[in-house]
Amino acid sequence: MATTDAGGEHVERPLVTPEFLENRRYQTELAETASGDHTLVCLPTGLGKTTVSLLVTAERLHAVGGKALMLAPTKPLVQQHAEFYREALDIDDEDVVVFTGEVRPDDRAALWEDARIVIATPQVVENDLVGNRISLADVTHCTFDECHRATGDYAYNYIADRYHADAENPLVTGMSASPGDDEEAILEVCENLGLNEVAVMTENDADVAEYTHDTSVDWNRIELPDIVVEIRDAINEVIEDRLDQLRELGVTNKSSADISEREIQQIQGQLRDLMNNDQSEGYQGMSFLAEVRKLRTAVTYVETQSVESLRRYFERLKEAARSSGASKADQRLVSEPKVREAMRKASDYDDLHPKFRQTRMLLAETLGIENGERVIVFTESRDTAETLVDFLSDHFTTQKFVGQSDTDGSEGMTQSQQQETLDRFRNGEFEVLVSTSVAEEGLDVPEVDLVLFYEPVPTAIRAIQRKGRTGRQAEGRVVVLLAEDTRDEAYFWKARNDQKRMKRELNELKSVAGELEARLDQTGLDEYEDGEGTASGGTSEDETATRSGDSTRNKRGSGANKSVEDDDGSDGQAGLDAFADDPSEAAEVDSEAATANEENTGTGDDEGTVASAGRDDEDDPVEIVADQRELDSNIARDLSTRDGIETRLETLAVGDYVLSDRVVVERKTVADFMDTLTGGDRSMFEQVGDATRNYGRPVVVIEGEDLFGARNVHHKAIQGALASLAVDFGASVLRTSDEDETADLLEVIAGREQEVADREVSVHGEKQSKTLPEQQEYVVAAIAEVGPVTARTLLEAFGSVEAVMTADKDDLLEVSGIGDVTADRIREVIASDYDP
Repeated sequence: MATTDAGGEHVERPLVTPEFLENRRYQTELAETASGDHTLVCLPTGLGKTTVSLLVTAERLHAVGGKALMLAPTKPLVQQHAEFYREALDIDDEDVVVFTGEVRPDDRAALWEDARIVIATPQVVENDLVGNRISLADVTHCTFDECHRATGDYAYNYIADRYHADAENPLVTGMSASPGDDEEAILEVCENLGLNEVAVMTENDADVAEYTHDTSVDWNRIELPDIVVEIRDAINEVIEDRLDQLRELGVTNKSSADISEREIQQIQGQLRDLMNNDQSEGYQGMSFLAEVRKLRTAVTYVETQSVESLRRYFERLKEAARSSGASKADQRLVSEPKVREAMRKASDYDDLHPKFRQTRMLLAETLGIENGERVIVFTESRDTAETLVDFLSDHFTTQKFVGQSDTDGSEGMTQSQQQETLDRFRNGEFEVLVSTSVAEEGLDVPEVDLVLFYEPVPTAIRAIQRKGRTGRQAEGRVVVLLAEDTRDEAYFWKARNDQKRMKRELNELKSVAGELEARLDQTGLDEYEDGEGTASGGTSEDETATRSGDSTRNKRGSGANKSVEDDDGSDGQAGLDAFADDPSEAAEVDSEAATANEENTGTGDDEGTVASAGRDDEDDPVEIVADQRELDSNIARDLSTRDGIETRLETLAVGDYVLSDRVVVERKTVADFMDTLTGGDRSMFEQVGDATRNYGRPVVVIEGEDLFGARNVHHKAIQGALASLAVDFGASVLRTSDEDETADLLEVIAGREQEVADREVSVHGEKQSKTLPEQQEYVVAAIAEVGPVTARTLLEAFGSVEAVMTADKDDLLEVSGIGDVTADRIREVIASDYDP
């Protein structure tokens, strides 16, 4: 890297806008280190981590060429970085492009080719890599902002893995003010991103100290009023009653309402064991435990947020209990007398929470008496954020700042709305910003006079991020509101202790960086010796980085490190029993049905193959097309890292994976499959029907363990559904134990189709309009306990939907296959009054 500009007022470097960046020695020193190796850069919030990355990017583009990629976890942060890069770098604005979900995938592919710098959210880049729309080969610098997120199954890990494997000349910079709560957490981040160096600057360093100011932290203890305590205690009594029920089942000896989440997890594990042994107590206990979880959330609302937030939560519970397919736990909870009494008291309460008055007093003190200009109020709850804005707007100019998703009747903010709000806050157009966690990480929020935590947060990382919004240019103040004898206190002390430990760890990191690097090297060597160390496509010039990248792939490939941010419905699923003693039996397809399918789609021929212009070259990769929605699982990501596999993402009208011109795969977890049998959701049969009409060899993969013991469903009902898929729809039904096994199966089938049978991938077909008989079958099959086979039987017996619906129980029982349970369910659905 170029020599440090020790004496000038501004940084003067190639590609850096002249007289734009203030010359801070600590930034140029950190950039010097980061230019030499894959480096974790740790710097307190507000002291210019982005500048460090920008200096490294400028150096790499000037000296090495290629392009740079910068990743940030939120869209507002991406936009902020793009604006800074366009100002601070002496290149055309068009050379800096932004990739978020608002940019169409085809447009991103075109923009990628010509861009010099891409600034993106990780999920978008992950999608483009899995979909084979972009290549990281010529990326010479990759920055992971807020890199403490690189844990579990977060997209950063996959991208880092691919980058180390695919890039010809890689260099990684990870940036965070708070990389982890302890050395092991920091080590995990380094391993996941393939980082070899740790460069740390703290407020104690002489070069940094002149740019920081003391930030005082006060915590205000607040006593709950009697009525709030009464509401809480009423809810706690119900929690204790449900715990008594669980004690009678023998799964816990806990009886106190302040049961911890760890203890709840232990109870859940014991209940799963009962369910796996097909004991009804397991299902009953899970229902009680679901109530406990919901009630604990209600207690948190009333204790630490507001009675208004509790009222909104209760309304959502009542809506859920009235909805079709409502759980017994929801229905039982809202009808519980003590809960109803708590709801009545909450409705009659004409105040919000003493925290609201305290917030107003602190803002009046800061903005009025002390002539402050700006305040940020952080809260965990969007309900509370909206209520606070309404409450504070009578006295101060106040705006909310929340995420983009719409949740529970609350509208999110678009990216443009977020940007406009921040711009107005910077320009002093309003005084108070009330924000959820979306403003915690990295956003260039202007210097504020007060950061108010409406409630403490339980992690040091988030507390540090919030605190960093003040104390940059002058002395700042942080106030934390604590409701006495509530979870607020536990969260506060946990975060406080974690912060002390993290600060100590960061200081110690400077002295143990060499030891950390040695541990990272040893991890790579161990994996290399096990034959797992070299990532496909990695360069021999940087074996350490390659090995580090490979270690993350191995961990993800094994299904470990699932993140709470991962919405995958199969999270926590166990493996499946084998479908048959001979796996080949599972692939049998009724030959007559298969022939009919091929005739319908026009893909069959006597030889079983079709002419293909795309498979002449034996080195052509096997192609697998995955539906965009399948990114909720790890399967497409896993396949995209395998040698000889080329993945493509599309929004498929039919199926989850297309493996050739005749093979389409519908993937269902055991939970999805059971929902079809127990929840009245017949979409699986509809989807398989579409697959049958459009592809000659439809395949249904059921993924997960203990299909016949997962829920309290009779084994004949399960066998009936499997038989229907195979016989009525002509689909091959295959079983896999987990995502890894599913990925292996897809690779094998695709290889057989494309390499052995010389078929090419063809995405065709669409969800077809149902014929009149299909619509009639769908209407009858929509009733729980009635499947497509039973629906056909009923329609054949009675002749019309109307006749089925008007038949009495005795008439229904005369139909073959209809028993008391099914007949009662049909009559209940048809004859019961509608009570929304």
